[in-house]
Amino acid sequence: MYNYLGGNSNSVFFPGVMTGWLSAFIIPMAVWSVFWMGWALWKAAREGSKAWFIILLLVHTMGILDIIYIFLISKKAGKKGKK
Repeated sequence: MYNYLGGNSNSVFFPGVMTGWLSAFIIPMAVWSVFWMGWALWKAAREGSKAWFIILLLVHTMGILDIIYIFLISKKAGKKGKK
């Protein structure tokens, strides 16, 4: 059955052609975000940084905040802990 936009009505979120394009965009972004979030949460937990762990857990920025924590914040915290 076709809907009023001329597409297939099997899509729950977006009818028609947008479904394939949107899936091709969202699935890689979800994998990207889960990877960086997992790594940042793991580093924050290992370093005992409870505040950063909570911030990273609650704020989802498609990996941007996670990458900042991994490459900037955790290196500074690691240097302080080694002295």
